[in-house]
Amino acid sequence: MSGVHKYPTISFRISSREREEIEAKILASGMSKRDYFVRSCIYNRVCVVGKKELIYQLVEELKIMQTNIREVAEQLEQAEITLSEEGLQDMKNDCLDMLKAIIWLLDGASYLWQDKEKSPDSGNC
Repeated sequence: MSGVHKYPTISFRISSREREEIEAKILASGMSKRDYFVRSCIYNRVCVVGKKELIYQLVEELKIMQTNIREVAEQLEQAEITLSEEGLQDMKNDCLDMLKAIIWLLDGASYLWQDKEKSPDSGNC
């Protein structure tokens, strides 16, 4: 079927100057635009500036994870698993993605607690 795509599109607006910078980096990388954007989004470092709104969002996500994991644990204890194999895989992926995102954010905020003399990349934020 024409016009139907398997995966969703992510888009955003940028200035002309930002586009020029991105295009130069893509050219220098030798990657396709798609690969460059995917890798940039997944592997790029982020400098975190703490806000209570961010913490509240993370706490809410962790509460959801806690509830889901608790339910599965209870089912496993009672040997009455109602979660399908696909549902279990989805839950695993959701939890893993959130844990990776939290670790990523903590790595970006590590400048707040790391000894600046020992950290080779301190001051990169």
